Amino acid sequence: MLTPKLQTARLTLRAVNQADAPAIQRHFGRWEIIEHLSTAVPWPYPEDGADDFIRQVCLPGMANGSLMCWAIILDGADEAVGLIEYRVGDDLPDNRGFWISTEYQGKGYMTEAVEAFQDYVFFDLKVPRIFVCNAVNNVASRRVKEKTGAVLVDHIQLPHHSGVSDCERWEVTRESWAQHRGVDLG
Repeated sequence: MLTPKLQTARLTLRAVNQADAPAIQRHFGRWEIIEHLSTAVPWPYPEDGADDFIRQVCLPGMANGSLMCWAIILDGADEAVGLIEYRVGDDLPDNRGFWISTEYQGKGYMTEAVEAFQDYVFFDLKVPRIFVCNAVNNVASRRVKEKTGAVLVDHIQLPHHSGVSDCERWEVTRESWAQHRGVDLG
């Protein structure tokens, strides 16, 4: 499954590649980003963490169709300032992950990226639903979910670096996203 290039008003989402590792390392390897992520992400973040993640997770997952991984690029630039992942599968507790560098938070970029992602997943791939999660104390992630049509369905336990293990689990369906976007699926 190819990871297609997606365009928004202010962003380009393109398949992550090994050349993105230095930028991802610089933007991602910060406590302000990692504190709200699962303890599966190492902290302190290793010096080769981004390189390993791309080489061992993104590229193989994209090659075997289990993952789509987009670098988030601001218009007029070529540096990855964030990432959005789609983990393919109906039986996964969480299908999407995302982060954006701290200096670009609070500007609507992640909402814009998620809208493009969900348009692609629901309208092009015709995926019936996805589940998305966040640590209960990650207010910014919750707000993106609220703005992009997600409905809180339950809580799961997943240890996070911030010390919480309670995680909100949200659902977005193809039908609810179409209604949210004013798109007729008929």
